[in-house]
Amino acid sequence: MGDYAAQEVRRLDEVLTAELRERLAASPFHSWVGVAVVEASPGEVVVDLEAGPQHRNLQGLIHGGLLATLADIAMGLSVRTSVEPGRRHVTIEMSIRFLRPGKPGKIQAKGHTLRVGREVAFAEAEVTDENGRVLATAQGTYSVTGSEG
Repeated sequence: MGDYAAQEVRRLDEVLTAELRERLAASPFHSWVGVAVVEASPGEVVVDLEAGPQHRNLQGLIHGGLLATLADIAMGLSVRTSVEPGRRHVTIEMSIRFLRPGKPGKIQAKGHTLRVGREVAFAEAEVTDENGRVLATAQGTYSVTGSEG
């Protein structure tokens, strides 16, 4: 890829990242969870959060539901970057494998699409801690429908 093409791809990725950040900032749920978009490109999104005491379960570890939420957000946003503007996507099925317990600190999820059709999309995610250790992997199926309401 030439310099101009590479610069254009970077510019488009920056615009996409900014749009997703703006969208999450406007969402009370995403703000409450504390998730942020790190970077995005078509079909791939990285999100993270600083897991603190409020995210712990009764054993003092990061709650599995938080890891699942982070994975779902990363996968869902990766689908969003792959569908036409204005189309709606919602999770219709998700599975997750918890591979090791999470501890307070930076938690990151990388989501990417596997296939995006007119009505159904498939994505997967990997959730890691600040040392790059894989905490969980997830797969999701998303319904892709008409315009957002």
